[in-house]
Amino acid sequence: MHADLEHLSLSETMELKRELDNYKNFSLAINPDEGMYKGGHFEFAFEIKPTFPYDAPKVRCKQKIYHPNIDLEGNVCLNILREDWKPVLNLNAIFVGLQFLFLEPNASDPLNKEAAEDLKHNREGFKRNVRAAMGGGTVKGESFDRVLK
Repeated sequence: MHADLEHLSLSETMELKRELDNYKNFSLAINPDEGMYKGGHFEFAFEIKPTFPYDAPKVRCKQKIYHPNIDLEGNVCLNILREDWKPVLNLNAIFVGLQFLFLEPNASDPLNKEAAEDLKHNREGFKRNVRAAMGGGTVKGESFDRVLK
């Protein structure tokens, strides 16, 4: 795990934040530069279990955001964090998967069903809701954290 963190080659849209000697808990910031979430700053908390790499890390979004694959408590729906996890996968695979969720939200495997329905049936309305939520606004009676840079 230590080697995973030391040999990362992150894209310009990602930033790793950790304490010098703490490899078990750290944050990853994702700043999409394209797509519906462009201009946002999203932070994910990582908790590495003692059983890593046999068990996937626990990952949670620190902000309350409007996204079909991230619920209002910050839980993330990404297959490689659940049933598709294999010990040969590394942290970089998770980082890339999280980044991809902001480029291509997946309405067919949602944690936030309302956002998924909007994405499926009213893409323009979904885009408006994403922008409103990213600005710290309210969508369908739910207030969201401001994540615009």
